[in-house]
Amino acid sequence: MVEILYFAWLRDRLGRSRETVALPGDGGSSSVRAIMDGLRRRGAAYEAVFGEEAGPIRCAVNQEFAALDSLVRAGDELAFFPPVTGG
Repeated sequence: MVEILYFAWLRDRLGRSRETVALPGDGGSSSVRAIMDGLRRRGAAYEAVFGEEAGPIRCAVNQEFAALDSLVRAGDELAFFPPVTGG
């Protein structure tokens, strides 16, 4: 399981600030991109946030900036946020 945090407009569009999800595949690890793909298939709100038409999204794994090909392991924290966030 991975704890996912959503900030700014992502939180607003999804109607939640966090959730816990299972990793795709064998559950040991997965890329950020694979997790985003799995989230996108959850419905229209997720498609609006993570789909090709969505704006740019940044991410962090365990509070460190990460790339889409970064690995996420069970127990990690994954955060999604827009490129510029306000205080």
